[in-house]
Amino acid sequence: MTQRGTGFTRRGIMGLGAAGLALAASAPGPARAEKVRTPARILILGAGAAGTTFANRMVERLEGAEITLLDDRLQHFYQPGLSLIGAGLKPARYAVSPTGEWLPAGVRWIKEKAAEIDPVAKAVTTARGTRLAYDYLIVATGLVLDYGAIEGFSPEMIGTGGIGSVYAGPDAAARTWTAAARFAEEGGQGLFTRPATEMKCAGAPLKHTFLIDDIARSRGGRPKAEFTYFSNNETLFSVPIVHEKLRMLFGNRGIATAPSHVLSAIEPGQRRAFFRTPEGLVERPYDYIHVIPPMRAPDVVRNSPLPWADRWMDQGWVEVDMETLRHCRFPEVFAIGDVAGVPKGKTAASVKWQVPVVEDHLIAAIEGREGTASYNGYTSCPMITRVGRAMLIEFDYQNNLVESFPGLVAPLEELWISWLMKEIALKATYNAMLRGRA
Repeated sequence: MTQRGTGFTRRGIMGLGAAGLALAASAPGPARAEKVRTPARILILGAGAAGTTFANRMVERLEGAEITLLDDRLQHFYQPGLSLIGAGLKPARYAVSPTGEWLPAGVRWIKEKAAEIDPVAKAVTTARGTRLAYDYLIVATGLVLDYGAIEGFSPEMIGTGGIGSVYAGPDAAARTWTAAARFAEEGGQGLFTRPATEMKCAGAPLKHTFLIDDIARSRGGRPKAEFTYFSNNETLFSVPIVHEKLRMLFGNRGIATAPSHVLSAIEPGQRRAFFRTPEGLVERPYDYIHVIPPMRAPDVVRNSPLPWADRWMDQGWVEVDMETLRHCRFPEVFAIGDVAGVPKGKTAASVKWQVPVVEDHLIAAIEGREGTASYNGYTSCPMITRVGRAMLIEFDYQNNLVESFPGLVAPLEELWISWLMKEIALKATYNAMLRGRA
């Protein structure tokens, strides 16, 4: 429908709105503080979203510092795009770019893995045996997808035999769509899982469930399909009001739930899955299963003195103060991104809020004073509920809903503008963040 006197269609207005959001997201940020002169040696472990963002901001803030980034990954994955790839809405290449494209001049990039972290000696040893001394260490390694913890499963299975898993990377997400598309057309038993560990983007399992349900309706397979979502506990989402909204949406769309069911094994030849429950092992047949593995810190972190000793002991997240992200026992160490041991914050949006806090406290330490910035646990989840609709859910440590666009975007409403933020504007915001501009 064309609006009278404007000549714009609603589709055109939506496109202009999304383009405006993307432009605003990619525009240069406010003027930065003057550079601080220092000979400090700053070592960053990891060239993912957190490490790259921090490296770019340090180059802008420091003069004379020795900034080193340690990571052997040559490709950068735009992980918020994996859900779109896994639903056939984007190609695999949408989420792939060269790591070096995002790294600033002035950073020494060592293309190796870290093999040992010694926070007492303030040194890291690389896989080839090089010892790197530091004055400040930024742990931004990300996490490990522990597919090996699921008996009978390996990532090579993704895309075959009705098995999907969007988390394993862009190619795996594209193969996931191959399996999911067949299920959406043919129907059958669809099982959608979530691990019992802490995990990155806890909304992703729910997004995939909603998307495949919606696509099955358009492709004719939904009347022949049964959908079941297996949660690791009694809730669908850690924020109570969001859990209730999701419970209602699942009910309206005929998606069954199986609380406190954790995937432990599969028999791909027989298409059977096994779940740990409080009552014992439960077996379920499947025609399509979306596998999300347990997640944990990389071994180099888990085997170091850095993890918590009294919580998440099987996962190894770095022991940091939840507000400053500074290590509780080694003040020269900070952690940002997925590997940080805090109750919330394993999303790219969280990185955007965490990095300035760590920057503030690191600069303060260099200058011999105390930092003032504080991270409140901000986490954002554009919860896709169907193709073209999403809820922009933002919350903090206390499970309070935090609205970035009050009056424009209602967090628990399925809106096209929230979809556009996820599908178009988010990537521009993410790229600006990597450059240190957002």
